Amino acid sequence: MRSTNIREISRSSASGYLILAIAFLLIAFGIAGLIWGGAMPGYSILLKILAITVGSLLFSGFYMLQPNEAALLSLFGDYKGTDRSQGLRWVNPFLSKRKLSLRARTLNTPPLKVNDKRGNPVEIGAAIVWRVNDTALAIYNVDDFERFVSVQAEAALRHLATQYAYDEGDDLVDGEVTLRAGMDVVVNAMKQELHDRFSAAGIQVEDAKLTHLAYAPEIAQVMLRRQQAEAIISARKKIVQGAVSMVEGALQGLSERQIVELDDERKAAMVSNLLVVLCSERDTQPVVNAGTLYN
Repeated sequence: MRSTNIREISRSSASGYLILAIAFLLIAFGIAGLIWGGAMPGYSILLKILAITVGSLLFSGFYMLQPNEAALLSLFGDYKGTDRSQGLRWVNPFLSKRKLSLRARTLNTPPLKVNDKRGNPVEIGAAIVWRVNDTALAIYNVDDFERFVSVQAEAALRHLATQYAYDEGDDLVDGEVTLRAGMDVVVNAMKQELHDRFSAAGIQVEDAKLTHLAYAPEIAQVMLRRQQAEAIISARKKIVQGAVSMVEGALQGLSERQIVELDDERKAAMVSNLLVVLCSERDTQPVVNAGTLYN
């Protein structure tokens, strides 16, 4: 027979203060009657013993709930409902009471080594804020809901890492989200996956953030050199573009002001020299020509 999920049922309880007073009065009446009652008919003694017994039995129905705390009530293994009232409460003494915290909890997952979309090993970790939303599902649908949250959070992180590349690359499609650059999209996807996985245990995801994201140590140095090379290439492109613009402006200024007339060969030599000066990483050492420009 297939088991069904037990959903939370709201169960009301009585205020414990009035019942507490009644229980003390019954016990006090029974004890006082037994001590100072003297010679009384037999039924009076039984009545006083019954008062003490009922008063004592009432005490087993008391329990106290703090804010953001609930009590699951069951009768001989049959779930009867969940009480979320605060303060001193009282229910049927034969009901079993199991307290459960509804406060927000934080799960800080250790860095997990997984492969991203490209197959590169990366380390990823997250901090997840969660709370119990459905007490019946948390207790009766899973064996240990805290362990369930830990295992499912790890599974969600591993699956999330395989859906995205760590960083941009040559094979990346334009507009494709990466773990490093698309943090907001990745976090929203993680929250949705955690919600889907936790729903079986009645767990609500309050917040989730990535706390650790890096290449695995075995490829970290290689990827760092790759990033440095890409940065150098990008910087070189900007330097060359700026140098070409400056050379073009210099030749145009010389031509417009008629400072010197240069043929194509001398222009080519001048362009070459200017590009070397502007693009070189080291200070240039000029060579002074003591003769004419054409000697």
